[in-house]
Amino acid sequence: MRPRTKRWLLFLVGGGLNTGLTYGIYLGLCRFFGYQTAYFIAYVLGIVFSYLFNARLVFGQAWSWRGLFAYPLVYLVQYLLSAGALGVLVEWLHMPKLYAPLVVTAAMVPITYVMSKVVLQLTARAGTPPESNP
Repeated sequence: MRPRTKRWLLFLVGGGLNTGLTYGIYLGLCRFFGYQTAYFIAYVLGIVFSYLFNARLVFGQAWSWRGLFAYPLVYLVQYLLSAGALGVLVEWLHMPKLYAPLVVTAAMVPITYVMSKVVLQLTARAGTPPESNP
């Protein structure tokens, strides 16, 4: 299997695992917290999981504190682009609001892949691995 194909497959597997993991965390936390608090905690933990999985397994980069703190920028940009695309599809192109997020999600996968790769490559050179810091 070509390295690029392997990275894409691992990226998709990581996304699936992340979705299942964060949903399970959300469901468990809903027993103890309100749904917004549960969602926030699960979302943050999902970003951390995504960073750890994508840095090491998908892109072969060492973990760093700098990378861990920069990686949420991927999610911020992804959200802003997704929200804008969703608005265009629903408001301007009159796509049903039940289906538009599916189109946006599919369109965002390659963009998120590239953003993750760039952020991880730029930040992997700096910082120390979390496991070597007390």
